[in-house]
Amino acid sequence: MGGDRKELSAETRSRMEYLAGLLNEASEAYYARDTEIMSNLEYDRYYDELQALEKESGFVLSGSPTLRVGYAAVDELPRVRHEQPMLSLDKTKSREALAQWLGDQTGLLSWKLDGLTVVLTYEGGKLARAVTRGNGEIGEEITANAAAFRNLPAVIPFKGKLTLRGEAVIRYSDFAVINEEIAAEAAAKGTLEDVRYKNPRNLCSGSVRQLDSSVTAKRRVRFYAFTLVEASVVSSFGQSVPDFHNSRLEQLRFLQDQGFETVETSVVTGETVADQVDLFEQKIAGFDIPSDGLVLLMDDIAYGDSLGRTAKFPRNAIAFKWADEQQETTLKEVEWSASRTGLINPVAIFEPVELEGTTVKRASVHNVSIVRALQLGIGDRLTVYKANMIIPQIAENLTRSGTLEIPEVCPVCGGKTEIRREIDTEVLVCTNPECPAKKIKAFTLFASRSAMNIEGLSEMTLEKFIAEGFIHEFADIYHLDQHRDAIVDMEGFGEKSYTRLIESVERSRQTTLPRLVYALGIAGIGAANARILCNHFGEDLDAMAAASAEEIGQAEGIGPVLAAAVSEWFASEKNRSVLEHLLKEVHPVHRASTRPSRQAEASEGGLTAAGPGEGGTGGLSSEDQEGSTETGPDPIEGKTFVVTGKVFHFSNRDELKEFIADRGGKVTGSVSAKTDYLINNDVTSTSSKNKKAAQLGIPILSEEDFLKLAGEA
Repeated sequence: MGGDRKELSAETRSRMEYLAGLLNEASEAYYARDTEIMSNLEYDRYYDELQALEKESGFVLSGSPTLRVGYAAVDELPRVRHEQPMLSLDKTKSREALAQWLGDQTGLLSWKLDGLTVVLTYEGGKLARAVTRGNGEIGEEITANAAAFRNLPAVIPFKGKLTLRGEAVIRYSDFAVINEEIAAEAAAKGTLEDVRYKNPRNLCSGSVRQLDSSVTAKRRVRFYAFTLVEASVVSSFGQSVPDFHNSRLEQLRFLQDQGFETVETSVVTGETVADQVDLFEQKIAGFDIPSDGLVLLMDDIAYGDSLGRTAKFPRNAIAFKWADEQQETTLKEVEWSASRTGLINPVAIFEPVELEGTTVKRASVHNVSIVRALQLGIGDRLTVYKANMIIPQIAENLTRSGTLEIPEVCPVCGGKTEIRREIDTEVLVCTNPECPAKKIKAFTLFASRSAMNIEGLSEMTLEKFIAEGFIHEFADIYHLDQHRDAIVDMEGFGEKSYTRLIESVERSRQTTLPRLVYALGIAGIGAANARILCNHFGEDLDAMAAASAEEIGQAEGIGPVLAAAVSEWFASEKNRSVLEHLLKEVHPVHRASTRPSRQAEASEGGLTAAGPGEGGTGGLSSEDQEGSTETGPDPIEGKTFVVTGKVFHFSNRDELKEFIADRGGKVTGSVSAKTDYLINNDVTSTSSKNKKAAQLGIPILSEEDFLKLAGEA
């Protein structure tokens, strides 16, 4: 190969063989079995080490993962060879490197979505074939499954042959709903909550590659296009190929016109790319779609194609991965936190360090298996980072003393603990069915922001109140004023703290029915599912409580397991007693609805929320009920909104999104042809969302405009 090649030492060869084997095993698990045996951080570290050894020695082993893109697809689905190979992207963690790579060209900067890459082909305006990425050359055909994607157009205007690439993903919000359903199913079977899916990426990959497309449909998979591969005409349709003006951006706009949602994209130059990376970075915390970085693509199609490709990478695009800031610290203790299911979760407490601009001193270790894999011990030196710049994680244990003892008794009740194996993972559980942690966690959920929103009623405070006998059931929270003197004298309290708490408790008496239903803590019913149930039953709690599991299961997105959990909860005499007592204290006021009221059908002796001097169901006076039956269609209901920028009339964007959801609307993260309104107080902004809305003719509303639309101004 070359006379100046260095000799490959036995030690270097051994290390390279070890790294190649380790990376290949991780790659097979990731691409072919939809599981992860190491974190992205670990994989990148080992990959970079192998690449450095190959460069230094001049040798590349035949089995090296640096020579291939992915792993062979499994044979469960038909195997299809891609018309054009799908290469991986070279990557960098340097903003300066991005600017240097782009040079004097114009580029498109977009999210690098973390799901499963899929190639779609449309013919005659209809989906003809969908194929997964596979190993880049051969993928699996998943056409029937792709047809079940939530946002994929069934028919498009272009009647020629259209091939495009994009990412199939499950959004974090949808992932949470799916896990709520899984938790309910686990509770019904008596298993532990660790049967929940680990992350959206793995669930998406498994969902897309199902043999039964009905399973895919239930998993809320969505598709975001990022590349047009081909657009060719079919003479019988009399269409011509659009003029893309040699621009990738124009290609994306064409795909949007066909009804596809595309990845959020910004036009950049070498001078502006670093600033745009910073803007994307600011959006990470609130971004609903899993992402593991950014992609920079040459906008000039001809120039980009002229650059050619290496054996593994195209030269017209490069990936940017966030450089995880790491700090070294010392493990002080491991806190074992009991949950309301009996699961006891380890949390590492370490000397405070600054990461990504915030002080971090704790990180979840998740389960016993990870504790043992890290070989933790008090006093060990750790490196910690924030995964995707958000979630604190332990990167490595530098000491690996392995001296940490797994507790044999529950930290809450002192009952015996037990290590159980659930889906190849060891977890610690409390075996005491009467463990107070379950009660404390239930009250914590009740008081949480998304439920009754009672400020000052933290888990620590609830623990004190329960221990003192102030609280036995939910209704007791509304009689804490009977214990005024004792509370004021408690450590950490005082007259002002007590007054603020009671004021917050009083404010929570006026709430919405979805908040109340969520606050009850029904297994698997989170905030989203609570809204679905309330909408389905016309916000009539009596009707919901009296419904059979079959009737509940007719609500969109509520499967048989969740329906059974809801039905069983309301069938419990103890639960009904708790709810009846609670409804004497709180008054859920529902929004005007176009659904016919079921109140007239409710039997006598139902679960009414009649407070002192009130007689209406759900805490509504007869005047309120009469008004609700005369109200026309809610202008928010059924409409799709995108919210961006700062808000002023609401405390934050989440509150505005919740307001929309409570009124029957839908909030998505990106502007598409299906968006009805974009809410942005800066209506003249030149942001990508505003530009896209203007291109699609979508109204851009300020908060004032929105409140007028909603009839609130």
